[in-house]
Amino acid sequence: MWFFVFMLLCSLLVPAIMIAAGWMMRNRCPKKINGWIGYRTARSMKNTDTWKFAHDYCGRLWRRLGWSLLVLSALVLLPFFHSGDDVIGTVGTIVCVVQSLLLILSILPVESALKKTFAEDGTRR
Repeated sequence: MWFFVFMLLCSLLVPAIMIAAGWMMRNRCPKKINGWIGYRTARSMKNTDTWKFAHDYCGRLWRRLGWSLLVLSALVLLPFFHSGDDVIGTVGTIVCVVQSLLLILSILPVESALKKTFAEDGTRR
C-alpha cells in the first residue's frame, strides 16, 4: 500500500508542477527577457511582446493540461491499488513518461501560436 501511495504522489507531481508553473508564467512573467528563467525559445525571445505572449499562452496551456493530467493520472492508477509492487511501478512509470512527453510536446502549440501571431522579425501580424 505504501508503494502505491508513493507512486500516486510521484505521478501527481508533474501535473502539480505544470499547474503551479502555468500560474507563475501567466501571473509572474519575468519582466526582462533572459536565458535562465521562463519560456525560452528563439521565437519567444524576439522582443517583449513575443516574450509576454509566449508566457501567457504557455501558462494557460500548462494549467489546462496540468489539471487534466492530474485527474487522468489518478484515475489510471486507482484500479491498481491492490496490485503488486511490480505492476504499480510499471504503471506509475508509464504515466510519468507520458506526462513528461506531453510536457515537452506542449512546446509545439505555443510555437505555432507565436508563428501565427508574429512575423519572423517579432512584429504582430
